Amino acid sequence: MNRRLLPALLLAFVALLLAACGAAGGTRKTDPMTEYGAAVRWNDFDQAWMYVDPAVRAERPLTDLERSRFRQVQVTGYDVRASHMSPDGLHLEQVVEIRLVNVNTQVERTLTDHQTWTFDPVVKTWWLTSGLPDFSAD
Repeated sequence: MNRRLLPALLLAFVALLLAACGAAGGTRKTDPMTEYGAAVRWNDFDQAWMYVDPAVRAERPLTDLERSRFRQVQVTGYDVRASHMSPDGLHLEQVVEIRLVNVNTQVERTLTDHQTWTFDPVVKTWWLTSGLPDFSAD
């Protein structure tokens, strides 16, 4: 191979690699439902709480008991089983299966969470209006 061609090929490869990295690391927009699901999957209920509609948060703030229940479980799965958008595109109903383990007893159980999401056109975001899942049962 020609010695002058090798540096040019190497430079072209590096430029292509940097372009690919830039595209992969660029701003990627995800929807709040996906971000909320990730927060629940990672047991980050403080972050998940931020997706709850501010009016609902003000009306029904999290109690110390609810926070302690979140610390007593480890989420092992979060699967959207059904999703239905309203005709006007402003409301979304989701049925989510959440699998969790009680950290004290190591007993796994499954919870069905019925979620209601509402789009706020003023701030252009979706809010969870049904609140965080209730882990108190069982």
